[in-house]
Amino acid sequence: MTLVSIVTPSYNQAAFLEQTIRSVLDQDHRELEYFVVDGGSTDGSVNIIKKYTNLLTSWRSEKDSGQGEAINKGMKLARGEIVAWLNSDDTYLPGAIAAAVQAFASHPNAVLVYGDTRAVDENNQILNVLHYRQYTLEDLLCFQIIGQPAVFMRRSAFEAAGGLDTSYHFMLDHQLWIKLAQQGEMVHVGQTWASARYHPQAKNRAQAPGFAREAFRLLSWAEGESSLAPVLTRVGRRSKAAVQRVNARYLLDDGQSWQALQAWWRALCTHPPTALARLNLLGSALLNLAGLGAVRKALLELRMKHLSR
Repeated sequence: MTLVSIVTPSYNQAAFLEQTIRSVLDQDHRELEYFVVDGGSTDGSVNIIKKYTNLLTSWRSEKDSGQGEAINKGMKLARGEIVAWLNSDDTYLPGAIAAAVQAFASHPNAVLVYGDTRAVDENNQILNVLHYRQYTLEDLLCFQIIGQPAVFMRRSAFEAAGGLDTSYHFMLDHQLWIKLAQQGEMVHVGQTWASARYHPQAKNRAQAPGFAREAFRLLSWAEGESSLAPVLTRVGRRSKAAVQRVNARYLLDDGQSWQALQAWWRALCTHPPTALARLNLLGSALLNLAGLGAVRKALLELRMKHLSR
């Protein structure tokens, strides 16, 4: 049976950490090693980790420079052919690891497999279900985002990519997918494998503008990579529009509706299909600017009720 290694980077997420740990330990794939790498939490997280000492392969709690360093530390200990990381506020759904192992067995040339992801709030209420498709390297360079909790990799590919670039704090996973996609096949499986947590303290909310800044930085990095130059030549305008669309999305999340509208307009002028694919960003920005943010909120709540049925 294939050995799978999971790493959980942890820092001051005691409210969710136990759910994360249980979601890994309760998986039905038994050839599993599990590492928890804590960054020196002070909120009781360490007591939660100690509760599961006998079930973890190993754990540590010490100061680090952030998520990337913690994951890289854990990956250096990993022996599994297949590896993944699960952040300390996210969870796997039952059967996720076994499904990923089966996907790799069915696609021996795959370096990365990914499923779909549920977005949930702090109370596990479903906010959205993020359905992806079969992406290519071109799609990644045009910022088609894959939900990180539902991604599994071959350890050999992760190591060949040099692990995570710890100078990134927000788009570090997306940069890694680009590096992996240059090595081999990515495979999408149309099953929901994980829940990604959206809550006030999460980076995707509390530090939303950081994602946009790193998206621009990531595009600059890609433009400087000779191996990516031929791909970017084919998708240049689409890629430049996509980074503006990402900017619009995170500006909107940060409450900067006018700036979000401007970013969306820049995307429209650069590559119209890319902007028009996310008309919801335009609609949300206009509703907020018209003082009708409550309408947008009501529509989102209706969608949440439908998804929770």
